[in-house]
Amino acid sequence: MNSIKWKRRLNHALTYFYLLALSVIILYPLLITILSAFKVGNVVAFKLDSNINFSFDNFSKLFSETLYGTWYLNTLIIAMITMLVQTSIVTLAGYAYSRYNFLARKQSLVFFLIIQMVPTMAALTAFFVMALMLNALNQSWFLIFLYVGGGIPMNAWLMKGYFDTVPISLDESAKLDGAGHFRRFWQIVLPLVRPMIAVQALWAFMGPFGDYILSSFLLREKEFYTVAVGLQTFVNNAKNMKIAYFSAGAVLIALPICILFFFLQKNFVSGLTAGGDKG
Repeated sequence: MNSIKWKRRLNHALTYFYLLALSVIILYPLLITILSAFKVGNVVAFKLDSNINFSFDNFSKLFSETLYGTWYLNTLIIAMITMLVQTSIVTLAGYAYSRYNFLARKQSLVFFLIIQMVPTMAALTAFFVMALMLNALNQSWFLIFLYVGGGIPMNAWLMKGYFDTVPISLDESAKLDGAGHFRRFWQIVLPLVRPMIAVQALWAFMGPFGDYILSSFLLREKEFYTVAVGLQTFVNNAKNMKIAYFSAGAVLIALPICILFFFLQKNFVSGLTAGGDKG
């Protein structure tokens, strides 16, 4: 018994040590970024310094002295459209793959998996050639097209798997009551998959804020940059690094993502209990 208790305590100690170490690894750079954003004057390096005179000057100068406001607006528009279009397509595709049998259904699902095996880096040249052919360099619509197209394969798989967890008896009961295809989807099944829809929306919205490689490859003029590309311009010159501006801009990126998360949070739970089998 003593041996079992000792092993449990050791297990708990190792678990807490791992969680503590992981928290430090995650929170340390985040804390440095936040503190650097509120420092007075320019910062020459990313370092943890407790002697700080907090000021919002970096945030005001970020909008008055740089194109950050334009970059922020560009990213918000791209993220919102990407979220709406991708979530709608993925939800409809997941429902279709889960509930209907059609020609090349299994083959197309396998094709989705094969596409996911190709990294984005391998397709950059093809994307650039497409942009040249369509005169789409510096065009937000082309970037949205790539984000949506790239997010469909794997997310459609995930949505299909989640739709599969919803009992088919709900569809059959609604069909007996005279409900058509769209009504069964909209009123019966859709409320039950709201948690996954919320997750899909959050993922799609976050993508454009964090993407640097693809957007930097296709956006060449400064006024068309997204925030990820724009912030890089503050630190790409070793002799004139604007770390305070970079940190302030990085902090502001988190605001719309946090707002959307808290807005969608209720769907993570309420969607699980909405609806049920007909009694």
